Amino acid sequence: MSGLSLRGVSHGYGAGSRRVAVLHDISLSVAPGELVALLGPSGSGKTTVCHLAAGFEEPDAGTVDVDGRAPGASADWSLVAVVPQQHGLVEGLGVEDNVLLPTYTSSAPAVPFDRLAAELDLDGFADRRVGETSLGEQQRIAVARGLVLSPRVLVLDEPTGHQDDDRAELVTAALARAAHAGSAVLVSSHDPRVQRIADRVLRLDEGRLLPD
Repeated sequence: MSGLSLRGVSHGYGAGSRRVAVLHDISLSVAPGELVALLGPSGSGKTTVCHLAAGFEEPDAGTVDVDGRAPGASADWSLVAVVPQQHGLVEGLGVEDNVLLPTYTSSAPAVPFDRLAAELDLDGFADRRVGETSLGEQQRIAVARGLVLSPRVLVLDEPTGHQDDDRAELVTAALARAAHAGSAVLVSSHDPRVQRIADRVLRLDEGRLLPD
């Protein structure tokens, strides 16, 4: 199916008697044009869901589909783009080069850097090195990189964690626009500002989805 789907997914870490189960029979979906917020306390399994959706890890049981295929089968950021908590920026490159990095290996149309910079309060940052920016600025750079190819699926892990209220509004507005344009957007967060823009809210606790 199009969008993002996890069906009967369980996952854990470690081996043998030290194995720790993190997710228990999780099923969720995000349709194209939909923004779903995945809420839960620290340690509830939100980041693991993001890693599985991104193809960083494979589930112990169940299936993960991104636009009808297993994640990781394609490195094309126009298919699935990820904004991890650690941002994953290249410190030796400037801000513009970091944002445009996915475009160098994809033929998909790109959103102009200047437009993303204006939307995310990054004007004047094009030639600045990532190491010369704050954590909040780095987070918005990572969000801009995730948006640059208008991906079919966009997965973000705590994308407002380093933002003040005004800049969090910029980030959430950009994510809402991405969903409106047709991306399937999954946002892992404990931020009520994300909840306010979501089409649906899912709650995760101790590795289990809570009933609506």
